[in-house]
Amino acid sequence: MATKIGKLVGFFNLIFGELNEEEKALIEEKIIETYKEKNITFDDESLYKNNKRKIFKGSQDMPILEDLFNILGRDEKTKKFKTKLIPFVKGSMKFFNNYSNIELNNSLIVADVYDLGEENLKYGMYLFTDIFWDKIKENRKDKKAIYLDEIWRLIGVTSNKEVASFIYKIFKTIRKYGGSGVAITQDISDIFSLDNGTYGKSILNNSSIKTFFSLEEENIKILAQYSNLSEKEKIEIKALKRGECLMFVSDNHILTKIECSYLEKKIVEGKIDEDSNSLK
Repeated sequence: MATKIGKLVGFFNLIFGELNEEEKALIEEKIIETYKEKNITFDDESLYKNNKRKIFKGSQDMPILEDLFNILGRDEKTKKFKTKLIPFVKGSMKFFNNYSNIELNNSLIVADVYDLGEENLKYGMYLFTDIFWDKIKENRKDKKAIYLDEIWRLIGVTSNKEVASFIYKIFKTIRKYGGSGVAITQDISDIFSLDNGTYGKSILNNSSIKTFFSLEEENIKILAQYSNLSEKEKIEIKALKRGECLMFVSDNHILTKIECSYLEKKIVEGKIDEDSNSLK
């Protein structure tokens, strides 16, 4: 319960804007109240619907966003937060106000959130990352990897310290769970835009392999502030052609040319027959 509350406060920080300590305490109080109405407390035993057989409660037994929405409206001090939740409960983003139906037993799980719209991508990215992180921690023996495209949305200036700290924690600890994390961004400056680049730098430093494709002069200058680029490498990165990159592997800096296989080329070009899974 305590872990879940911490993650939810981070999520609501994205929606409500940067919360001060008093506002965080108020939101936490209302989240606790919301779960209590579903008979869920800090006692882990309350998560079972059958204590004798140790059967966990399902999605339908959990509160949804509208439950919190209603509780926020009961208190004058939190009515402003209820107003900000209207789009998520009754408006254009009311799909957030539902029970989870995500299937996590597949070998490959893709969370396509781009239809949410530019301004709302970070909400979907954060929720899915939270769900995937719980799945990653289930079994340390299983090998797994998480890919976070456009990671700047969660660690950049449009995010907040609670969310960025959560993402950094994943990259710092995922190896302990038999996993690996891949952070992807097209604009270097964006990942260093929050808190003087603290979170972008931390993730960069915790990555055993760093791959840089062609960058513009401005981005090269920013990257040089957070990595040990030589003057020669600055020139090389700017001159890289399509498919070429500079890789940092431990202390080795390697100029690399990436060539796809015949099968990969056909997949990228969309020349796979979906019915027969054969090449055209």
